[in-house]
Amino acid sequence: MQYAEKKIKETVPLCDSKGLLNPESIGFSHTPLVVSNLKGQFMKKKRWNHWSIYGEDLLFSATIVHLDYKALCLIYILNYETQRFYEKHISIPFGRRVHMPHEPLDSIKFIHDEITVQVIHMQGETHLSVTIQDFDNEILHADLHIIHPEKDDSLNVVVPRSRDSFHFTSKHTILPTGGFVKVGDRRYDFNPYYSFAVYDYSRGVWTTMENWEWATASQRTGGKRVGLNLGGSWTDGTGITENAVFVEGTMYKFHEDVVFEQDKGNLMNPWRINTKESDDISLLFKPFFQNQTLEQYFLRKMSVYQTVGYYHGKIRLPNGQILPIRQMLGSILERKYV
Repeated sequence: MQYAEKKIKETVPLCDSKGLLNPESIGFSHTPLVVSNLKGQFMKKKRWNHWSIYGEDLLFSATIVHLDYKALCLIYILNYETQRFYEKHISIPFGRRVHMPHEPLDSIKFIHDEITVQVIHMQGETHLSVTIQDFDNEILHADLHIIHPEKDDSLNVVVPRSRDSFHFTSKHTILPTGGFVKVGDRRYDFNPYYSFAVYDYSRGVWTTMENWEWATASQRTGGKRVGLNLGGSWTDGTGITENAVFVEGTMYKFHEDVVFEQDKGNLMNPWRINTKESDDISLLFKPFFQNQTLEQYFLRKMSVYQTVGYYHGKIRLPNGQILPIRQMLGSILERKYV
């Protein structure tokens, strides 16, 4: 089924004066036009800014989250060759000192005795700086310069569940990234021709515990910058998808749900990702790394799985062009409540 998704063409607030979903914001756009003016609904608001940078040797990630009752900062690295993985996270009750901006490209910072993160956006570039004194008994310092090409599209969608349960996400892919990450004596350099950042800015109000999958990749393929952003479960039945492919900065939106299929007993087995009723998207994802976190969420447990691996397959773009996908580095995040 192809959804009739509305294209947003001008700036619009996400919420009305009562903090409920503004119906005029429902839809998608190629640039960030939704102002995430969340208010009220204490303990239900979810806000995060997430960065993943895929270098030639290292995956580096920085996330700042605000859940009303606490704020968190999570930093992790994954060395592809050695599969060394380490994550550092800090939680601040109520997060009063952590200000989450209303627009995707506003600056943000998280200052704590153990972690300092500063994200400054200026003149088409994001400067991401991270310092941690004790990162697996070593000092970590990251200094990354993320370029936002002037004509690049981003995927911006408002997903409605109801007037008081909704979500806005702004996804930016294939952002050329230079700089370095240093862990102890080891320095990893990022070349902007081969290294790309994925940025996920999300704001919403959730009244139910939703399962979701998120597949992403950003890499140079066939000499072109190609990015994938595919989501499942949480958007099903809403009339809106977060499914898009980016080629050299141009976004191709897919107005159809995708289905994630995997071996429930072993997430290291290949995954299949296909459009629900057509063969426009047909991908096989082969993981080489998996990490799981488990958190108690009120009376239920929430499991978050991250798998990193390679995509293979093909995508038929809306213009009829076939885009082959071969050995494309990326990841899948899956959240399940049990």
